[in-house]
Amino acid sequence: MAQELDTTFDPAEIEARWYAHWEQEGLFRPARPGAAPYTIVNPPPNVTGSLHIGHALDNTLQDIMIRYERLRGKDALWVVGTDHAGIATQMVVERQLEAQQDKRTNYSREDFIAKVWQWKEESGGTITRQLRRLGCSMDWSREQFTMDPHFTDAVTKVFVDLHKDGLIYRDKRLVNWDVKLKTAISDLEVETVETKGGFWHFKYPLADGVMTAEGKDHLVVATTRPETMLADMAVAVHPDDARYASVVGKDILQPITGRRFKVITDEHADPELGSGVVKITPGHDFNDFEVGKRAGFKPGEMLNMLDGNGDVCQTADGLVPEEFLGLHRFRRDKVDGARELVAARMNALGFLIPHVTKDKNGEETQADFEPRTIQTPFGDRGGVVIEPWLTDQWYVDAETLAQAPIKAVRDGDIEIVPKSWEKTFFNWMENIQPWCVSRQLWWGHRIPAWYGPKKDASGLYLAASEDAAAFSPKGQIRAILDKQPFVAESEDDALQQAREYYGDGIEVFIGDGVFNQHRVSISRDNDVLDTWFSSALWPFATLGWPDKTDLLDKHYPNDLLISGFDILFFWDARMAMMGRHLTGENPWKKLYLHGLVRAADGQKMSKSKGNVVDPLGLIDKYGADALRFFMAAMESQGRDIKMDDRRVEGYRNFATKLWNATRFCQSNGIGASETLAAPAASHAVNRWIIGEVVETQAALDKALADLRFDAAANTIYHFVWDRFCDWYIELIKPGVGANFDAETKAVAGWVLDQILVMLHPFMPFITEELWNAQGDRADYPLITAKWPEPDAKVDAQAKAEIDWLIGLTSAMRGAKNELGISPGVKLAAWCPAPSALGKSVIEANAPAIERLARLTPIHFAEAPAGAAMQIAAGDDAFIIPLEGVVDVDAEKARLSKALEASRKEAKSLDGRLSNANFVDRAKPEAVEKARADLAHHSAEVERIAAALTRLG
Repeated sequence: MAQELDTTFDPAEIEARWYAHWEQEGLFRPARPGAAPYTIVNPPPNVTGSLHIGHALDNTLQDIMIRYERLRGKDALWVVGTDHAGIATQMVVERQLEAQQDKRTNYSREDFIAKVWQWKEESGGTITRQLRRLGCSMDWSREQFTMDPHFTDAVTKVFVDLHKDGLIYRDKRLVNWDVKLKTAISDLEVETVETKGGFWHFKYPLADGVMTAEGKDHLVVATTRPETMLADMAVAVHPDDARYASVVGKDILQPITGRRFKVITDEHADPELGSGVVKITPGHDFNDFEVGKRAGFKPGEMLNMLDGNGDVCQTADGLVPEEFLGLHRFRRDKVDGARELVAARMNALGFLIPHVTKDKNGEETQADFEPRTIQTPFGDRGGVVIEPWLTDQWYVDAETLAQAPIKAVRDGDIEIVPKSWEKTFFNWMENIQPWCVSRQLWWGHRIPAWYGPKKDASGLYLAASEDAAAFSPKGQIRAILDKQPFVAESEDDALQQAREYYGDGIEVFIGDGVFNQHRVSISRDNDVLDTWFSSALWPFATLGWPDKTDLLDKHYPNDLLISGFDILFFWDARMAMMGRHLTGENPWKKLYLHGLVRAADGQKMSKSKGNVVDPLGLIDKYGADALRFFMAAMESQGRDIKMDDRRVEGYRNFATKLWNATRFCQSNGIGASETLAAPAASHAVNRWIIGEVVETQAALDKALADLRFDAAANTIYHFVWDRFCDWYIELIKPGVGANFDAETKAVAGWVLDQILVMLHPFMPFITEELWNAQGDRADYPLITAKWPEPDAKVDAQAKAEIDWLIGLTSAMRGAKNELGISPGVKLAAWCPAPSALGKSVIEANAPAIERLARLTPIHFAEAPAGAAMQIAAGDDAFIIPLEGVVDVDAEKARLSKALEASRKEAKSLDGRLSNANFVDRAKPEAVEKARADLAHHSAEVERIAAALTRLG
């Protein structure tokens, strides 16, 4: 039995009620054991997160696909869960402690982790509640967390297996070190920011009386980081630079430390840049690290003059003067740092070359450095300048793992949509660097490695020494390359490996720092794994891997992954690498990369700019359905989306129009359909609308198969608004009431049902409400209904007739609007030579033409002389006399004046936009407005010219 709808559409009440019902009834994954699988995994949001506009886009697109495939009868599984977000979560809990004048180091590792779990249970579900508000039909009964026991076991197994395969190894390399968070971070977590800095020039004296070809006893080096001079190990010149050929291989001195090192050759030195001489600090610069390796320096020999806090520590050769020890790298709290003191000491020693400038009067001014804007790396979490730091970390051999995904994309086994992203994918994957996967945190998957003393050739144990590049005395990291790692899935396995390594007669136990001829202790690595390491297992570990589960067997590989292009390398590529190596299959068949949601002016959203849009605020104001439809309609194969509240409001109006159309149907006895197939129809209008359903469904299916969300949304939008609401309902109105026949009621009810099903993936809440209001279908909710099966074809004759009628009505309404004639005025028309189609439609639909086009009568004869306008419908031309309807001369004058104004404005705007200076220098919003104004006035010129033509 149908339920009468309220006169107004209230999204909030409907959304809360239906989502609770769907979830409570288990309808997000109905039991369909024999059905074909369809699987999507969500990019797991950080457990610390809140729904932002990017999440709204990403999850809307996924929900459209999962609801669509569920309606098509698939066993549709949308895996949902959250990521433990190592750095972000630890920061949140540490901030809470700081607010209570407390800190992490006041607790044992176990106690601190217990506090993180407590926070997770109390506050870590914010974003999952918000995803429900968006309408995401995820399988919450199987919600995952990357720190769940089964997931942790999978992570541990992967680490151990990759280590056995030689694909995970320990190495001393430069890393991006965040001195605030005290951890390594990946290249992908480093943001480059333009900052104001300086460029210093210094003299380095040549040793032993050596002179350059120009007779100079020094070389000039330049740097933006003077503090790193304390760890210089060479200076480099280009091998073809004749200026320095005589000093290559000679010793040179660093004035502050007195360190002697060589002048070396390397193509990294650019003869055209500055003096052509480059100081080489391999322990503090990524380029210098590679130069140092080419020069023969082993990583273990490279000097490091900073600790984990960014404070100066003694280098291995002990040559850093005591006055520098403990200084921060930069000026801090109004106290000069190592940078300032190095420059001051070099100046005092006479080795600073001042930067000289001249004003317009020729007066010279000297400064210690040349001001420069420098591209500076910052950590995206810690917010401080990243320090290239030489330390021991665990690495994944990403180059080897990347080969299979590269081939899969090249062979088409993985399809990337849009295809334009393939080039970026290949460029990154083919130049991929070792992946540093260890992080100096407490929260996360602890690395399954234990360490004991390494044996030398005689079987004695080598002691572990304090790393020169370690933290200051308050720190906790130690060098372990002189220790023996035991990588194992459990403590017992590690002990067994250690016993085998040390041999019989040696007691091996868990402890710290004990080793002699009888007893040896092993201790576990304090580091945890990079969060992206565990999330790379998401497509299969969430399905039970490494166990052989029915779920894994059925739903892996996944069908589709939808993600923002910004995590293509953070997550997508790493899933491809891990999936292929660990399971032998690609994790998904298709990867869809969407763009960013930007502010209305096209700028990237950021809190600092104050232009962040809260999707929950939009849901509160317009409803989740309107926001979802906006996201779909604007998503055009990876292009960025400009936020537009007016468009969201427009889609709320679209929902209201459908609501009112359904109320019209209810008030006229049009209820739920009882058939999947289209009802029998004899009336042209009914045969036409059935054909429109057939065409709309076909277009929808193609758009969603191609992942053209914008095309899909626009297809259903125009069918609902234009064809069904604006035309079909209007065309059947003459039959309303007692004369409204059973055929039209059946067809109208069936069409409305098809609309609700086809629109459901985009607007799930209003469609479910209307579906149930139309009839008693308690055991057949829309969320698990069947996708349309019209079992009908397009009736070409009916389509031609109704399209002709719509064309006539539209042309007449447009012409009246152009000439300022009231829409309700009825006018006579003459059609001297009607086509067979036109004549038959007019004769069969005279009442509808009078009501809709306001034309009556229509004469099949020559029109009388006098002022008239012409309109067309199909191949038919109609002449409509205007005598007594409008003042033709006055209307011509008005239109001519308006035409001239629009032409003048369009010409001016076109000239402005043709000026490169305006386009390049004006504010983007000004350029955008000019383009919009030009489009408006150009359209006005065409419209007014057409109106004048109509007047004759």
